[in-house]
Amino acid sequence: MAQSTVSYLWRDRKAADGYRAGVSLHSHTNQSKETLDFLANFGNQYPIMRPIISGMERRSKDNHSVAVNYASSYWTPPMTPKLAFDLESKQIEDLNVASMVSISDHDNIKAPMLLRTVPSARQIPVSVEWSAPYGGEQDFHLGIHNLPSARASEWMATLEEYTKNPSDERLGEILAALNDEPNVLVIFNHPLWDLFLIGREKHKFLVNEFLLKYGNFMHALELNGLRNWEENRDVRRLAEKWNMLLISGGDRHGVEANANINLTNATSFTEFVHEIRKEKRSDVLFMPQYANPWKHRILQSTLDAVRHYPDFPVGSQRWDERVYHPDAKGNVRPLCELWPDGNAPPVMRYGIALVLLMGTAPVSKSLRFAWSESRQLRLALGEQEG
Repeated sequence: MAQSTVSYLWRDRKAADGYRAGVSLHSHTNQSKETLDFLANFGNQYPIMRPIISGMERRSKDNHSVAVNYASSYWTPPMTPKLAFDLESKQIEDLNVASMVSISDHDNIKAPMLLRTVPSARQIPVSVEWSAPYGGEQDFHLGIHNLPSARASEWMATLEEYTKNPSDERLGEILAALNDEPNVLVIFNHPLWDLFLIGREKHKFLVNEFLLKYGNFMHALELNGLRNWEENRDVRRLAEKWNMLLISGGDRHGVEANANINLTNATSFTEFVHEIRKEKRSDVLFMPQYANPWKHRILQSTLDAVRHYPDFPVGSQRWDERVYHPDAKGNVRPLCELWPDGNAPPVMRYGIALVLLMGTAPVSKSLRFAWSESRQLRLALGEQEG
């Protein structure tokens, strides 16, 4: 029988007492390629933005002979693997427990492989967030943690091959093989996020269909640190329906540490995997930042993505060093190399300045008050009020 507990540090400052370690799962570094498809969807979803986006697309084509290609473009989070590892480790160690960090960038294992050359991070598991096509209209994101080091590259080739040529039969074979790896943890990340905007009910139907087919190979459903209260409550109900464990996953892309972690008495990540898979026990702790209004947190994450970080390594300092797009010959390059004079067009500079203005103290404070979710905090993830 699956046993999941959920606690909140702002309610109980001693929630970590009695545990040996905390585990940070699902965070991203500058090795993660994040899609820009959402910009096209943003224009479709909010008609008022469509003329602005269309104008930018037209100017790019007319002035620079480069057609905007959302599918081939991407952005990368600002933090290097070492900065991200240190950030997550410190938050956990501030609770007076040992730290374990599993970084899972999109569809590559570069960050953990790089970190394994650093003495303080040598024990980091080899993990990835795999975008697995399903249902013909979307991908499901699966957190695959603690791949066997000697065969990690081989596993990545297998996942990449499926992504190019998806089929239900092959997906079942791959998930069964991952399940046969005794030290690998497979998590269904943010299962109820309709990332591809196919419609909430259709998405939920596909999730349940997926779990019916492959749920035996999933070791837990993720309570996502960047998704809202309502969605995470629905994930909790989904876990109850399928008798599955709940597990943390911060999904950090910016410079704020994960908004939730797992607490454990394991002394290694492999022991933690066994705690989840064999003992079927998971203790999730939400950190104080999750108590902030969700819209405000999304704004902060957006600000993190566009801010200038002069102390970071070159290539991670400016937002246009972290956004990539094909040039006129189809070669993917940072935007800063595509600007005719090395500077973003005025309309983009003004747009970024407007976003940054929302992060200034007076505006940010007002927005946070307007977006208050005090009732959501009382209800938490399904408990009764009072």
